[in-house]
Amino acid sequence: MKKVTALLLALVMVLALCACGGNSDENPADSDFKVGFIFLHDENSTYDLNFINAAKAACENLGLTEEQYVLKTMIREDQQCYEAAAELADAGCDLIFADSFGHEDFLIQAAKEFPEVQFCHATGTQAHTAGLANFHNAFASIYEGRFLAGVAAGMKLNEMIENGEITADEAKMGYVGAKTYAEVKSGYTAFFLGARYICPSVTMEVTFTGEWYDEAAEKEAATKLISNGCVLISQHADSMGAPTACEKAGVPNVSYNGSTVDACPNTFIVSSLINWTPYFEMIITAAMNGEEIDGGADWIGSLEDGSVALTEVNEAAAAAGTVEKIAEVRALVESGELKVFDTSTFTVNGETLTSYLADVDSDPAWAPDTEVVGDGYFHESEYRSAPYFDINIDGIVLLDNV
Repeated sequence: MKKVTALLLALVMVLALCACGGNSDENPADSDFKVGFIFLHDENSTYDLNFINAAKAACENLGLTEEQYVLKTMIREDQQCYEAAAELADAGCDLIFADSFGHEDFLIQAAKEFPEVQFCHATGTQAHTAGLANFHNAFASIYEGRFLAGVAAGMKLNEMIENGEITADEAKMGYVGAKTYAEVKSGYTAFFLGARYICPSVTMEVTFTGEWYDEAAEKEAATKLISNGCVLISQHADSMGAPTACEKAGVPNVSYNGSTVDACPNTFIVSSLINWTPYFEMIITAAMNGEEIDGGADWIGSLEDGSVALTEVNEAAAAAGTVEKIAEVRALVESGELKVFDTSTFTVNGETLTSYLADVDSDPAWAPDTEVVGDGYFHESEYRSAPYFDINIDGIVLLDNV
């Protein structure tokens, strides 16, 4: 009888452990926890695909089942975003994330309606002034990644000059931008400064499509830049339009948000991107445990924590020594010895920038409010996570939209 009782007690203990999630290695996540993700486009957008891959990786790494996370794609930057967020909250999501700048107002609307749910948003500007404990912005110092990608571009330009393919005066790059927002300006300026750090004679032309994702317009924009004499193309737009135009024309390309080497093996050099997996793991863990989200209103990822990343260099297209040079410059950036927006390295209308009021605290008039130049450099993304470098510097020519 004692043996039977002991066996019964042991069985009860095993069942209790299983019911309480005792085998945490298999599924450490609270089974009642749910997270929802809102994406502007689907996997065809390089921008959204980068977020989608990171979301899936974070959920898998943390042991969430497929029933514990929801991915909503093709959600416009209008009332549809609020509706998607409300649906996710009503479905039991404890945490909701949206990935596009224009989603912000509608996500804030949902955050006010569902105070028990945590809302996180990439590229937004309002969290630090909205006064909502459950609304957070996030971005990363991608301008540092852009600068390093520019270093790779500069290496390629120097190789082309040394090989007699172009002269130093012909070292002109082209850049396909989506919008004229600070995020895009900050990125292309950092890219240009990285290239000029290596190739002092470089200039750049920038054209804007007016849309984040428009493959035809992006291809047309890249083709236009190439016809203007641009010998290397980069982009801040979300389709394969520019890279495929470069592959067809045989023009070197530095892409964004992921490698295009499979489709463009002869022209792809490298890509910078934000690795969102660490951030997603952090916010999911915090929400699951009922803890405050790191960074509060504004979280900013970095090279050091792996949130700013570069793909592998395609050595079939890159200049010799590119990998080593990127590593060398990266060490200088990480140590703080090299500042991307060092004001001694660029001019504005022929003058060194000594002061600048940026629009950090968003308001309807987008009024400048914060001094961001000091100690010899522009302090990008230090006063909020989203970029606010919106200056037109010398050496970069802005063209009319496509």
